[in-house]
Amino acid sequence: MTDIRTAVTGERADLAVLLEELPAADWDRPTLCEGWRVRELVAHIVMPYRMSTASFLLGMVKARGRFDRLADRYARSEAAALSPGELIEILRQNLENPWKPPGGGDQGALSHDVIHGLDLTVALGIDRQVPAERMRLVLDGTSPRQLKYFGVDLTGIQLRATDLDWTYGAGEPLTGTAQHLLLVLCGRLLPPGHLTGPTANRFTRAA
Repeated sequence: MTDIRTAVTGERADLAVLLEELPAADWDRPTLCEGWRVRELVAHIVMPYRMSTASFLLGMVKARGRFDRLADRYARSEAAALSPGELIEILRQNLENPWKPPGGGDQGALSHDVIHGLDLTVALGIDRQVPAERMRLVLDGTSPRQLKYFGVDLTGIQLRATDLDWTYGAGEPLTGTAQHLLLVLCGRLLPPGHLTGPTANRFTRAA
């Protein structure tokens, strides 16, 4: 089993390489995070490395306690202020940054990087497979609390991975690769063709 901090470092390093290879035009293409282009998403990924605790608390006050509002404002501001090269360099300088989301631990840090990396690659049609050992670590942290946070209703549905021995829930099967099903758990709508099953359309963007 891969050490979880090694997995975090590896995921960040892989993402940095991927971003370095992106054509300039792709930085303005949309991701699976509603309203964010690649540049806003990357600004959000590196947010924990640049925002001090004091700035975070002040930002939460200004956002009236809503983290999603704070995160959106920050991502847009940083995306406008920093070039793609600068954003990549921030990521590279923080491959081993010990940041962990509140209450999420190292597993939460890995989930943060894996999920947002998929928000980018799946939206852009990049055929990148998250290493199975990292995916397993993320899936092991799946809980009803996560579904509630993202507002996902899987009543009567069983997620069934086609590439890992993994299922979640009970009911009619919704099948896809483990990483695509992870995005379902996070409330994302996927491009057509990634999921199969009677309820696939519920979790798929209109073509």
